[in-house]
Amino acid sequence: MQLTELGLVLIVMGCIILVLAAVIIGGKNSQKGNVQTAGVIMVGPVPIIFGTDKESVKTVLLLAIALTVIAIVLILVYNFL
Repeated sequence: MQLTELGLVLIVMGCIILVLAAVIIGGKNSQKGNVQTAGVIMVGPVPIIFGTDKESVKTVLLLAIALTVIAIVLILVYNFL
């Protein structure tokens, strides 16, 4: 399998997981009447974080920091190989 094909498969799988998570979580929160959301847009290794409440933003911030560290480590490893 070529790396291009593997990348496309991973992108499609990620999109499917996002849709399924939105459907599952959206169904649970719609009964309560409150929805808390947060998200990250990764531009290279730089995260742009947004959200509706502080608790969600803190959780996404921790995940974004971990993802940024992993991205930087992978970039450095790739450049040394």
